[in-house]
Amino acid sequence: MVYFLKFCASFILPPGIFFVALFFISFYAYKKLRQKTLALLIFSVTFAFYLISTNLVAGFLIGSLEETYSPPEKFEGDVIVMLGGGAFADVPDIDGEGALCAAPSSRLLTALRLYKKTGAPILLSGGQVYEDSGAEAKIAKRTLISLGVPEKDIIVEDKSVNTTQNARFSAKIMREKKFKQPILVTSAFHMRRAMLNFKNMGYECVPAPCDYMASRRRIFHYAKLRPQSESLYMSVTVFQELLRTYVTELTGR
Repeated sequence: MVYFLKFCASFILPPGIFFVALFFISFYAYKKLRQKTLALLIFSVTFAFYLISTNLVAGFLIGSLEETYSPPEKFEGDVIVMLGGGAFADVPDIDGEGALCAAPSSRLLTALRLYKKTGAPILLSGGQVYEDSGAEAKIAKRTLISLGVPEKDIIVEDKSVNTTQNARFSAKIMREKKFKQPILVTSAFHMRRAMLNFKNMGYECVPAPCDYMASRRRIFHYAKLRPQSESLYMSVTVFQELLRTYVTELTGR
């Protein structure tokens, strides 16, 4: 009953209510206006958007991207590179002001666990992307210090605003400090493009994917057919990653 209520509720809340309205419009165009081509077009576009707004489709799409790289059985490297993914500058935190968003928080946890496992220093890569966002690497550094990581084991790269710059500026620091084998920490869906950017900078990284958005087990449940904004976001994330990866492969940036 709980799943059924959630399923029904999803069609009276956005984005589900919009799909219902557009399906009715396509039906009206077909029955009343006798505009079969227009009705088919509206129905087809609406149905496509509905599909990518379901967890069934979005989970498959993001899952296929997340499975590109798996972590090795044993991590070996001389530096842990953690990529930023968003931060708020002015929100209250336990020991100061500013906090990482959900995705980089997951990356930070992975970087910390790798630090405890390998003892390798952590290179935090990420600047302030927008005027009202936080300086990602600086906030991450403060958080790591509060979690017990010595400041001497933290390196900050706070100029980059995208993945290409993450790789370029991090590579410059790694060359200066004679690091040769980076362990790369980023969200699983982002790993393919991140690895490609670092490869373009001359570094074959050890992948440490985290922040998974989909299970690797493909189990069907009718509740996965309900439209959700979260699922639409996952699908759009996949399309963005594929497009940006293609551009990187084409241009090297």
